[in-house]
Amino acid sequence: MENLRDNSTEILLLLILIVTFVQSGLDKITDWKGNIAWLREHFARTFLKNMIPFSVAVILILEIIAGLLCILGLIRILTDNDTTFGFYGAVLCCVTLLLLLLGQRIAKDYEGARGIVIYFIPAIFAVYLLQ
Repeated sequence: MENLRDNSTEILLLLILIVTFVQSGLDKITDWKGNIAWLREHFARTFLKNMIPFSVAVILILEIIAGLLCILGLIRILTDNDTTFGFYGAVLCCVTLLLLLLGQRIAKDYEGARGIVIYFIPAIFAVYLLQ
C-alpha cells in the first residue's frame, strides 16, 4: 500500500491514459468502417485523403501499445515501485497525441486540435513525474 500512497499522482495519470488510449483503440477496432468513413470526409481536402486506412492503423497500433505499456507501468509501480514501463507508455501517449494534433492542424480543425492538447497536458505531466 505504500507504493499506492507514494505514487498516487503517477497512478492516477496512468489510469487516465489507460482509459483514453485503450478505449480509443477499442473504438477503432469495433467501428473501423465508421471511423474510416468519418476520417475520409474530415481529411477530404488534405494530402492525407488517400492515406486514411494506413494512418488509422498506425494510430491504432500506437494507442494499443501505449495503453498496454501504461497498464504494465501501473502494475509495476504497485508491485515493485518501478516507473520504467509507465514512463515509456506516457512517452508513447505523447507521441501519439502529437501525431493526432498534427492531423487536426493539417485538416484545419482547430477545435479538434484544442481537444487533443487537453489530453496532452496530463500525458506530458506523467512523463515528467515518471522519468
